Amino acid sequence: MKKTFDIYARCRAGTRRVPSHIIRMRLVLLFAFFVSPAMAAENACIRQVVDKTDYLVCQFEPAKHDLRLFLNDTNGDPFGHFNVLAESLARKGEKLVFGMNAGMYHQDRSPVGQYVEGGETLKPLNTNDGPGNFHMKPNGVFWIKGDRAGVTTDGKEGADYATQSGPMLVIDNEIHPRFLPKSTSLKRRNGIGVTPGGTVIFVLADTPVRFYDFALFFRDVLETPNALYLDGTISRLYAPELDRNDPGVAMGPIIGVVAPIAEGGQ
Repeated sequence: MKKTFDIYARCRAGTRRVPSHIIRMRLVLLFAFFVSPAMAAENACIRQVVDKTDYLVCQFEPAKHDLRLFLNDTNGDPFGHFNVLAESLARKGEKLVFGMNAGMYHQDRSPVGQYVEGGETLKPLNTNDGPGNFHMKPNGVFWIKGDRAGVTTDGKEGADYATQSGPMLVIDNEIHPRFLPKSTSLKRRNGIGVTPGGTVIFVLADTPVRFYDFALFFRDVLETPNALYLDGTISRLYAPELDRNDPGVAMGPIIGVVAPIAEGGQ
C-alpha cells in the first residue's frame, strides 16, 4: 500500500503537472496490479478507461514469464493466427497464455524491420528512410535478453528475441516529436513499453485513439520511459482471461507468453 501513496505524492510534487484523472488512473492500475500479487499473477490483463478511451493493459515480468517471438512454423510458413500458434505449442506440451501482434510486416508476412528469434537474426535492423508509420523516425526495437527486456531505438546486441517497429511512442520520457495533440487521425492501436523495474507492459486501445494520447498513456499513466508502437487497425490480442482471441487477416510476427501444460491439464 505504501508504494501506492509514494507514487501519488510524487505525482503531486513532481515538476511536470499531472492531471487529476491521470493520478486516479495510476492508483487504479496500482491496486489492480500490486495490491494482490497472487491475483496479479493469475490476471495479467485488465481493462481501463481513460478520457473515454478503452484500454486493455497486460503486464509480464521477463524474469518470471516465458516471453517469446514467433514468426514461422517448422515448415517455414507463417503462423499467422493465434489459434495456429497455440495448437503448435500444445503439441510440444506448452500453452499460449497471452499473444499480441508484434510489429509491421510485408504482404508475405515477413518483418519490415529487425527480427531476432531464439538468438538468430532473421532480419537485420532497418535504418532506411521511407513513408508510413514504420519510417516515422525514431522507430525502435523491443528486445528480450535473458531475464531482461527493453525498448530502444537501436536494438540490443546479442538479444534472444527482437522485433523492430515504429514509430517510438515515448523516447526517454519524451513524447515522439511528430505527434500532434489535436490530430484527427484516430485508430485502434497497440504498443509495448518497459518500466524502469523491467516489467513489460502491452496495451491495446480498443477505442480509436490518436498517437499523442496513446503515447501519453504509456508515459504518464504506466510510467514507461520508452514505449514502441506495434501497429494499428489490425491490432490483435489473445488473452483468455478476457475472453479475447481476436480473429482477422493473417499476421506477421507474434509475441507470446508461454507456459507448460500441467500434467493432466489444458
